[in-house]
Amino acid sequence: MIEPSNKLSGENYPEFLDNFKTSLHHLFQRENIDQLCQQRGLPPSVWKEIMNLKPLSVAVPSEFGGRGLKVKECLGILSAASYESLPLSLTFGINIALFLEPLAKYGNESIKEDIFKHFLNYGAMGGLMITEPDFGSDALNMKTQNVLNGDSYDLKGTKHWQGLTGLANYWLITSRNANAEGNLSRDVDFFIADTHQPQQNIEVVEYYDNPGLYMIPYGLNKIDIKVPQENKLIPESTGLKMMLDILHRSRFQFPGMGMGFLKRMLDEALDHTRNRIVGNSNLYALDQVQYQLTRLESFFTLCSAMCAKSSKISGIDHNLSSEGVHANSMKALVTDMMQEAAQILVQLSGGKGYRMSHIGGRGIMDSRPFQIFEGSNEMLYTQISEGILKDMKKKKLENVGEYLQQNVLSENAAKLYTQNLDFTINTAISQRKMIDLGKVVARIITVNDLLDLSNAGFNQKLVDNSVEMTRQEIVTLLASMNHHQDLKPLDDYSENSNWMNLV
Repeated sequence: MIEPSNKLSGENYPEFLDNFKTSLHHLFQRENIDQLCQQRGLPPSVWKEIMNLKPLSVAVPSEFGGRGLKVKECLGILSAASYESLPLSLTFGINIALFLEPLAKYGNESIKEDIFKHFLNYGAMGGLMITEPDFGSDALNMKTQNVLNGDSYDLKGTKHWQGLTGLANYWLITSRNANAEGNLSRDVDFFIADTHQPQQNIEVVEYYDNPGLYMIPYGLNKIDIKVPQENKLIPESTGLKMMLDILHRSRFQFPGMGMGFLKRMLDEALDHTRNRIVGNSNLYALDQVQYQLTRLESFFTLCSAMCAKSSKISGIDHNLSSEGVHANSMKALVTDMMQEAAQILVQLSGGKGYRMSHIGGRGIMDSRPFQIFEGSNEMLYTQISEGILKDMKKKKLENVGEYLQQNVLSENAAKLYTQNLDFTINTAISQRKMIDLGKVVARIITVNDLLDLSNAGFNQKLVDNSVEMTRQEIVTLLASMNHHQDLKPLDDYSENSNWMNLV
């Protein structure tokens, strides 16, 4: 084992986090983050200063010199980063959830020490390659393949939309094993590619012109590499369950990225509305403004509950492959709140906010892809409903409220919304209704987590406001769900639809 770097595992975490926050704030002030965020990438000197603060040490096991992979510490770093820069937080999130944690849990012991050393001492970064041009969320049909030749695997395929394209030093690559006839296995294998090695280098075919997250390069990657056998991750059962465990753990960490961002949107909105004078008073005095600020406070409160719950249940010692409903609820709801928070701040800020150099303006573009990657939110809300309805059928229950009061994920919160949830589902419902139902269930589950945080001593006024704000949203969603008509697009909308011919 290597010696602990700067005794990181023993350093007081509040001190470590405070130093990171202060140093990052001063760095971004000095380098003018509002201007930096309008350029592709970050200058190498800025990256070096950031990585010298050892932010990724939180995701390195203590036996390799890191801080020990405590979820609370990982979320704290993600939150501190996203208060200053959402793309920076996502960079850390990719490294932590999609590379370092899978390596720590499933990696071969013989390769861990060298890789962790590079992350701790040399500022290395890692990412995950799943998505392919022809297979986005349909990952199980991926065509990237691996074949064992002697003591190494040959990997061939094409991947795209990988965060840190061309920048990461290590890649976790998913593929399917090809048999002698060329048929691909139904299971999924994970391999680590070390780009320091000539036979493991990945060719970047194209860089994408992503409209937000300028700090992070995305692109198209061609894979034609040879990796040693020990670079293959070792699943506990199947590769598919390993992939679900990894992806669900990542979704449980989205609240960390959301936390700092939502707090920043709230702080900026409060500051602006208190200081912006309109007529004889400030913006803050307006009723609609107070409603929007209360929504931002509710987002902050619900995300706090998610972080607290995630800290307890999403460590690498837990297998999360079967926790889809909870993980999807966190990811989809927090990312919806992030986008809405940015929209609210820009609206409150007026023309001042509608600029890339404004935290709200770029926040709209930077938070938007969070609703798409790692599972489009519409798909995740649908999966939440599918999971709930399947379990209701298994338990022979038709009343949604009755079921949610019996489900450990929602039992306490469901009692607060008894009247709102008193309805039955006993037939198949359309996907558009499934999405609304999923949004309702995600909110109930999150309020359930909030009640746990409330019992631990969290600000009760924030909790009470959040419970009522969520009730408003649930009522609106259920009204939408009940009034959906089976409207379909016309095959030829252009027929007799030119208004200029009619006046």
